[in-house]
Amino acid sequence: MDLKDVLSTNLRRIRNETGRTQEEMAHLLGISARYLGSIERGKVSPSVTLLGMFADALAVNAGELIAVSTPRGKRGRD
Repeated sequence: MDLKDVLSTNLRRIRNETGRTQEEMAHLLGISARYLGSIERGKVSPSVTLLGMFADALAVNAGELIAVSTPRGKRGRD
């Protein structure tokens, strides 16, 4: 699995865990839901700036977005 796949999987998983829709998340970040969907499908890569915005919006460390997935509760984050 390449980094883009890891990122897309983690973004989708964590966004779903927070209960946010793609539309809500996109609006919060000032991007289109279509662009967010492309990121979550691994079709495009976000900028480093946008990666940081995702982390802030999801209340996670940016490293968690690109780490090989481990359930969040196992890392001491709930």
